[in-house]
Amino acid sequence: MSAGRRSRENGRRAAVTGVLDASQAAHPAPVFGLDPEWLLHQGRPLATATVLSHPEQLRRLRAACPEAAPTAVLAGDPCYDRILEALPQRDRFRRAFGVTPGQRLVILNSTWAPRALFGDEREGGDGDRLPWLLSKLTSELPADEYRTVAVLHPNIWYGHGPGQVRAWLERARRAGLTLADPLEDWRQALIAADCVIGDHGSVTYYAAAIGRPVLLASFPEADLDPDSPVAALGRTAPHLRASDDLRHRIAEVIESHDPGAYAVLGELTSSTPGRSAALLRNVLYRIMDLPEPPARPALLDRLRLPAHQPAVRTAPVRVLTRVLRTDRPEVAVTRYTDPAYEPEDPYADAAHTAVHEDTSDASLLGTADVILRAGDPDDPRLGPPATWAAETARLHPHCGLAAYLTAPDQGTVRTRDGDLLRLTAAPGADGRPDLCDPAAYASALYAWLNEGYGVPCELTVVTGAVRHRVAVERVQGC
Repeated sequence: MSAGRRSRENGRRAAVTGVLDASQAAHPAPVFGLDPEWLLHQGRPLATATVLSHPEQLRRLRAACPEAAPTAVLAGDPCYDRILEALPQRDRFRRAFGVTPGQRLVILNSTWAPRALFGDEREGGDGDRLPWLLSKLTSELPADEYRTVAVLHPNIWYGHGPGQVRAWLERARRAGLTLADPLEDWRQALIAADCVIGDHGSVTYYAAAIGRPVLLASFPEADLDPDSPVAALGRTAPHLRASDDLRHRIAEVIESHDPGAYAVLGELTSSTPGRSAALLRNVLYRIMDLPEPPARPALLDRLRLPAHQPAVRTAPVRVLTRVLRTDRPEVAVTRYTDPAYEPEDPYADAAHTAVHEDTSDASLLGTADVILRAGDPDDPRLGPPATWAAETARLHPHCGLAAYLTAPDQGTVRTRDGDLLRLTAAPGADGRPDLCDPAAYASALYAWLNEGYGVPCELTVVTGAVRHRVAVERVQGC
């Protein structure tokens, strides 16, 4: 997909206004991957075979560097083929990233380029677009209704260093943003996504090619070959504006998306979908002048199932609650992580703050209504959950509830009155564990008790449009 981008050295050719002068228009900048600078040495092709994925690339190669055209081979796109083969695994990939039923997975993607989303230059004075976007993604999207994952080009990681990247994204990570493995898991994240916020890189293009809703947060048209499929994406996909209400804009893009909107772009990704392994092997054996292995199919590595990566939130969480019914205890919970201002909800009856014990600001623990800890119940450093909860209540006497979360669907809590309770969510209809963050259950129970009601045996917790049945069991019996 790199064949749509202007070469970096010559791509900075637009004036501040974005208008090309006459000489620039007459001599457009070379296209990265297709110009003589990359393909020729002393006027002769460097490569024995120049592998292309679609005839449209061949047409542009003939125009940009006719000397290299005889070496062109149409052999498909192995990366795209691996994605296509794994599409049926979407639900498993979603669970791997901790996406719960009713939750939307939003991918933030940046390529490696000066005017990419994670670049150091912006068109139109948008230099603060990324910090603005990160802040809004993690603080304005309800935590139990949206899951956020960042997919960054490998050169961002290795150009700046993993430590620097993590440092830049530290606040967003503490608010629940997960950084996908740049080499292994980014394809799985695309397959699992409900929306991809990206730029002019190939990852965003792949997302559109498989029919995912795309929202362009940065798209430097002057850096692209106007005849390339990537440039066509920029003319087709919606763009994010700094004035947009991010939550509303994402919802609008998802709900109005036509699955066939990018069908043409998908067709331009590869002229031979599913056949790249066989075609590439044929090319390589032909170059070596060897016969291909008989009776052995050419295969690509299948995409692995990523490790379970639920959102980890150690930033303070502002929780809005409403008791929906009392005959059958039911509480609605809306959580916002590290909000820049007090969230508003006309239907909320009350609000409280939940703070993870690993918060970066330990002073917050002294005023927290709910204190959280996640870990193994047998962790010898903390003792069993009951011991940790008693210790937490002693260290922070103003805390109304301490919750030790021991599994994706389970936790043990201690109330202000000293009751020790186990919270366990009922499994889904398919028998799998409910993956909703059990911290939401703890907050719902806190809100119920804070209204003066007694300890229930069962509590229904509502997050967005999803209802979770949670059993409440006294450790010594309900």
